[in-house]
Amino acid sequence: MKTRERYQSGSIRREARKHGAAVWTLRWRETDSKGQTIRRKEIIGTVEEHPTKASARKACEFLRATINRETRTPLTIAELVTHYIGKELPNKTPYTQEVYEGYISKWITPKWGSYSLSDVRTIAVESWLGTLKLSNGSCAKVRNILSAIFAHAMRWEFFDRNPITLVRQSAKREREPEVLTPEELNALLAELSGAYWVMVYVAAITGLRVSELLALRWQDCDFNAGEIRLSRGIVRQNIGEMKTAASRKPVPMEAALADVLTNWRGQCAYNQSEDYIFASMEMDGKQPLWPTSAMEKHIRPAALRAKITKRIGWHTLRHTFGTLLKANGADVATVQALMRHANASVTMDRYVQAVTPAKRKAQQSIVGLLDPNGPALLKSSTASC
Repeated sequence: MKTRERYQSGSIRREARKHGAAVWTLRWRETDSKGQTIRRKEIIGTVEEHPTKASARKACEFLRATINRETRTPLTIAELVTHYIGKELPNKTPYTQEVYEGYISKWITPKWGSYSLSDVRTIAVESWLGTLKLSNGSCAKVRNILSAIFAHAMRWEFFDRNPITLVRQSAKREREPEVLTPEELNALLAELSGAYWVMVYVAAITGLRVSELLALRWQDCDFNAGEIRLSRGIVRQNIGEMKTAASRKPVPMEAALADVLTNWRGQCAYNQSEDYIFASMEMDGKQPLWPTSAMEKHIRPAALRAKITKRIGWHTLRHTFGTLLKANGADVATVQALMRHANASVTMDRYVQAVTPAKRKAQQSIVGLLDPNGPALLKSSTASC
């Protein structure tokens, strides 16, 4: 039976030579057919080509991958996950890294960690997902992360297929997200003051994601052009880039919104160009307010005082913005542009709900086109039945 080899990172060393520049070498071990260990070494390049150990390590990635393909049996999922976390996750935002590692450690590794790649089957994964006591969205996230891990294995040529590609898992919401009516929005605002009033007002008027809202600095507001320019998002106090090119498009700043922001700038403690619009006093303005704290300690209690029974969160305001836009006659292209979605289907499927008055009005417009007495053919047909 062939002994399972663990993934080898190898050892990089700088070695002097009698003639010429010193070289970097990669050392590793192999096991032959008799189970005996053989030590191997290969030159990566000279110190002139690779001045630092880090650059030498980067230069030998292909060699290391080749060594592992040729000297070891297929990885277990746990070994592959370790490689994925070390090589792929650093390319993602800190928040995404945290989310992925959470799903991996809680769901994927406990179930599949000891399996070899060839033992993971499409139907087995699909059946397992059906047993998890998670929402459709969370199950879809588990499925997508597992698929990304297998895609990583294919990219590094550890495996030749991705069995998760054919796994079916719905991400459809099990219930519609809450949307506030204009009356509820006004009632909520009436119970707020200071930064929290401004935050809710700006979010409701612009539809900004909370990560975008909290990342705003005064320099992002162009009062002359009447627009807010977006260039960053902030999650758990980590600054990152915007989600998509569409997300980076400027947001209109209507006169009333400009007045609100101008008034707030005159009141707040941090009003310099580089300051956050919603700066935290506790952090001396170096960081914005925490969204969870603002919601739990200020906004939700205000909603209760306003007798709003809906469970609201920051995304409620974004859903409300999109829905009210459509209900007030905005066409799909306009709603998509203001929501800054790359795809119109996302706008309509996830963020826009038809409110009851709008449904009734739409129905009435059709009723008005028809004769309420019905055609003569229908009358005669009914009479003969």
